[in-house]
Amino acid sequence: MDLTHLRKRIDEIDQKIIGLLNDRTKFVREVGAKKIAAGKAVYAPERESEIYRKIDQLAETKGLPKDALKAIYREIMSAALAMEKPLTIAYLGPEATFTHLAALSKFGSSVEYRPCISFTEVFREVEMGRADYGVVPIENSIEGAVNHTLDMFIDSDLKICSEIFYEISHSLMTNAPDLKRVRRVYSKAEVFGQCRMWLETNLHHAGLVEAPSTAAAAQRAVQEDGAAAIGSKLAATINNLPVLAEAIQDIANNVTRFLVISKQLPAMTKHDKTSVVVSIRDKVGALYEMLLPIKKHKINMTKIESRPSKKKAWDYYFFIDFEGHVENPRVRKMLSEMERKVKFVKVLGSYPATGEPKD
Repeated sequence: MDLTHLRKRIDEIDQKIIGLLNDRTKFVREVGAKKIAAGKAVYAPERESEIYRKIDQLAETKGLPKDALKAIYREIMSAALAMEKPLTIAYLGPEATFTHLAALSKFGSSVEYRPCISFTEVFREVEMGRADYGVVPIENSIEGAVNHTLDMFIDSDLKICSEIFYEISHSLMTNAPDLKRVRRVYSKAEVFGQCRMWLETNLHHAGLVEAPSTAAAAQRAVQEDGAAAIGSKLAATINNLPVLAEAIQDIANNVTRFLVISKQLPAMTKHDKTSVVVSIRDKVGALYEMLLPIKKHKINMTKIESRPSKKKAWDYYFFIDFEGHVENPRVRKMLSEMERKVKFVKVLGSYPATGEPKD
């Protein structure tokens, strides 16, 4: 077929695709009405997980790559969510932070986003019902846990309903013509830690100034001569700052895990993760006793992190992630036994396990 006929076939296929999407929309509206009538959350992480799993199974070797198909369906599902009920997503702002980018990768462009000035405000917006969901960072593959987020879960009744693994690539943006003219660099403390070797090699003469976010850093850099910022390319574009160096993080596989918080727990799927916080008794062997039920019931623990309780010297909380859903009988038995051995156990959430992106 010549070019004209090939394009005609593509136009015919596009017409069918649009017709099928419109048919899908009709059912989406019905699903939304039933969810709202039943008092269920519009966003269903378990359903999202199921759709992405089917995409993995249906993707053809010679067709669109799986990631491209998932990006297309992310926007289809984003539009569907907005049709079922207008959604608001709170995140640590301002616009163009990596938390904003992670939220976009999860919820797409059809929902409303609300930037917040602090982790506390993100939690409060969801608790007060001014936002349906919140997105917060919890750990980075280089710098470790985000302690402020961990601390927020101690007193909050919000639940983790989903997780996002987002690959972080840092760019140096500045109006300075070259690195020698850069006298100060703005960014978050965690970002400086992720770019430490590059900064020591290339900008050892510049002062490092901490900013509340990478987006705020870009806003500062655009206003000052000899200033630069480290952040996302989107932040550079929004602030009209030239990018002088790309991918300056010290380790290529720089991934941040984000959590989606809400008032409801999602239903069980075939591959779930549960997060809990535990306070142990002050006695010899208390930590060992806390972990025994996990071993006994053959639960795979994927993470354990300790944080000072801030109420008593040398008193700690332990944040634990493990495989399985809280509704799973084996997990319920394990948690029941653990509760008898510690001061308290608080379930922070059970949600579909996403898994860290593969190279």
